[in-house]
Amino acid sequence: MAASTEQRQLTSLLSNATLSRVERLRIAMPRLFTDRRRGEHTSGRSGTSNEFSDFRNYVSGDDVRFVDWNIFARLNRPYIKLYMQEEEMNVAIFVDASTSMLFEGKFELACRLAAAFGVMGLFGGERVSVYGLNQAGRQPASLLNRTGRSSMASLFRFLESLDGGGDLPVEEGIESALKRHVGRGIAIIISDFLSFGDLRRAFNLLFSSGMVPCAIHVLGPSELDPELSGDSRLVDSETNENLDVTCSGDLVDLYHEYRQEHERTVSLLCRQRSGRFAALDSSTSVEDILFDMLRRGGWLR
Repeated sequence: MAASTEQRQLTSLLSNATLSRVERLRIAMPRLFTDRRRGEHTSGRSGTSNEFSDFRNYVSGDDVRFVDWNIFARLNRPYIKLYMQEEEMNVAIFVDASTSMLFEGKFELACRLAAAFGVMGLFGGERVSVYGLNQAGRQPASLLNRTGRSSMASLFRFLESLDGGGDLPVEEGIESALKRHVGRGIAIIISDFLSFGDLRRAFNLLFSSGMVPCAIHVLGPSELDPELSGDSRLVDSETNENLDVTCSGDLVDLYHEYRQEHERTVSLLCRQRSGRFAALDSSTSVEDILFDMLRRGGWLR
């Protein structure tokens, strides 16, 4: 009897307990773009519409000027008044599914984070699109323009079935996906950014399309702190090119210097375009990332 009453797991990506907490979070943006339909984010236009539309629950970080104090006095619960000028924000999530992401749980973490951001967008009244960037020469796998809580199941199915492995550089994947994307808002790119391509061009294309680029840089423990000694052969997982090296303390120090400089470059590309940046270790739990790191970093409210 006890077994039959157990709650069914909604997705393999997030536990039900984690999902319940994610549903109460919202994506916080320092700069908001809006589109035609109403969502929970105030318009970037000046002024405030007087045309009332609806109420929603107060979420930590909301502007208290929009609390309906009459309802609060009756129900002892805060509600936010929504107006017609509070319009929908597009949330576009780009998941790097190339071969380099298949190591040390990077791809699995990327899909779990994409699921969390997608749920936040759907529950926040936004329009959500997800793109899987893997195989060069093909259009990225995509889930387009989903809205409302009823779209949560299709979001989970898409991410659970997304195949990893391929040679598509993340910047080319973004450019290809933008040919299908319509709407302004936020672009969340989850990638290891192990590419020789022109990331600046991709971020410029996002920004000129009305998307604020926000990057989550995911690396595995061995990429953050490689344990190499003696003679080693390094093999590129996507091109199969190899490099023979003799490892020494100086070489490892140089690696760290280049890795940190690359991280600073990606961070700057985001911040120069009003976006956000976070660097993650793929061994970190998704709960610690969402409920601690990203909240403290101002990504979520």
